Amino acid sequence: MATRLQSRPLCQAGRASAGELATGGAAGAHGPWRPGPLQDETLGLASVPSQWRGVQGVRGETKSCQTASIATADAGTQGRKREDAQVQTEAPVRPAPPVPRPDEPRLLAFLRRVEPAVTRELSRNWQSHAFDGFEVTWTEPQQTVTCLHTLGYPPAQGQGLHVTSVSWNATGSVLACAYGRLDDGDWSTLKSYVCAWNLDRRGLHPQQPSAVVEVPSAVMCLAFHPTQPSQVAGGLYSGEVLLWDLSRREDPLLWRTGLTDDTHTDPVCQVVWLPEAGHSHRFRLLSVAPDGKVLLWQGGGTGPLQLREGFALAMQQLPRSARLRKPPRGETEVGATAVALSSFDPNLFILGTEGGFPLKCSLAAEEAALVRTPSSVPLRAPARFAFSPQGGPIYSEPLPERGHGRPRPPALGAAGPAPGLPAPVPAVPVCSALVPCASPALRGGLWGRCRAAGGPPEKLPETRSVRLADPGRKPRLLS
Repeated sequence: MATRLQSRPLCQAGRASAGELATGGAAGAHGPWRPGPLQDETLGLASVPSQWRGVQGVRGETKSCQTASIATADAGTQGRKREDAQVQTEAPVRPAPPVPRPDEPRLLAFLRRVEPAVTRELSRNWQSHAFDGFEVTWTEPQQTVTCLHTLGYPPAQGQGLHVTSVSWNATGSVLACAYGRLDDGDWSTLKSYVCAWNLDRRGLHPQQPSAVVEVPSAVMCLAFHPTQPSQVAGGLYSGEVLLWDLSRREDPLLWRTGLTDDTHTDPVCQVVWLPEAGHSHRFRLLSVAPDGKVLLWQGGGTGPLQLREGFALAMQQLPRSARLRKPPRGETEVGATAVALSSFDPNLFILGTEGGFPLKCSLAAEEAALVRTPSSVPLRAPARFAFSPQGGPIYSEPLPERGHGRPRPPALGAAGPAPGLPAPVPAVPVCSALVPCASPALRGGLWGRCRAAGGPPEKLPETRSVRLADPGRKPRLLS
C-alpha cells in the first residue's frame, strides 16, 4: 500500500478543520495556506515481508512414527447337513388275563333250574299289552322351559326398584309382585309398589297390573292369605308388617303394626301365615328379620296388628353345633333371614340365619330369651337343633308338603322321625336351602298353587313357577 508524504508537517495537517475537509481542501478563512483542487497521483509501492513465517520455520520439528505390521491369515471350515425325523410306536398291549373256565356241571345245573321261569316270564311279556305304543328313547329326554309372560310396572322400573318378592294367591290366578331396593344400606323414604296381575283375565296386559298399591317404604317380602284370595301381607324395609285387601280399590290397607317397641328394627325378610290352633279358618302372621326377633301378629277390629307371641335368637342359647368357636361377651343376636313352617307339626318351623345354618325351632318353647330388647310380651328362645352350616346367608328353605300322591316326608328331628309317622324316604329331601352362588341374581323361587282340584292322585295338577331374574329386571313366569 502506498502513502504520499505531504510537505507540511503532520501536526499541521491534523489541525485542519472539518470545514476544510468538507470543501475539498479549499482555503479557510483563518489560514494563509490554500491547497489546490484534488487530483490523481501515482505513488511508488513498498512491501513489508512477514517475519512470522521465518520464525515458525526455525522452530518447526519433523517427526515420524511406524506401526506394527498387520498379520493376515486364511482359514477354512466345512459344515455338516442334519435332518430330524420322528417316529411313534404304539403302547404295548398287555395280554388279557386268561378267562377262568366255569364249572361246567354247576353252570349247566343253574341254567336248567332257571330256564322254565325265564321262559314263562318272556311268554307273559309277549302276550301283555302294557307296552303297546311304547317307543324306546335311547337319548335322555330334555324338557324345555318357555316364557309365558314378562310382567313389569314402568313407574317402578323408572325409579330403579328391584323385584324383591312374588306370591300366588289362594286360587292360583293372581300373582303379586313387590318392588323395593336390594342395594340400599340405609333407611330410605322412597315409595315403592305392590302390583298384582290376574293371569286368567282376558286381555292381560303385562305392563298394566290389575291392582297397584303405593307403599311409603320398600317392600321386602309378600305372602297371600291361604284362604282369602284378595288379602296379602308384606314386610317393609322399615320393619313394619302390613296387610292389604286388593279388592278394596280406594283404601286397600287393612292393618299395620306401626313403629313401636314391638316392631322389628331391621328390614323384614319374610312373612308367613300360621293357622291358629283350634280354628282352621283363622290365621296369624309370623315375621322374621335380621334383628334376631321372630314375632307372631294377629289382626282384629279396626286397630293395628297386635303382637301375641315373640321369640328372640341369642347366640348363647343356640345348640352347641351352631355356636361360634370364640364365645361372645354379652348378648349377641342371631339374624334370621328365612322361615318355613312344617305341615306335620303345627309347632315346628325352620329358621334360616345370616350365618348360614338352619335352626329347628318350636313355637311351644318356654325358655326365656337372654336379650334386653324391649317388648310388650315376653320373648322366648325357640331354637332346639342346628343343621350343618352353608356357605352364606339362607334366603329360602321350603319344606315339602303332603298331598298329590307323593310320599310323605318325615318330620325334621335330631334323632329321626316323630312317633306315629311313616318311615323316612331317603329320596325325598326334608329341607333344602337357597344360599348365594356365583350369580347373585337368584334370591328365591316359588311354585304355583294347585289349579286343578279333584283330579286323580297320580296326576299332578298344572303348576307354574316364578323366577326372579336379575335384580331390577322384570319378573318372568315360566311353565
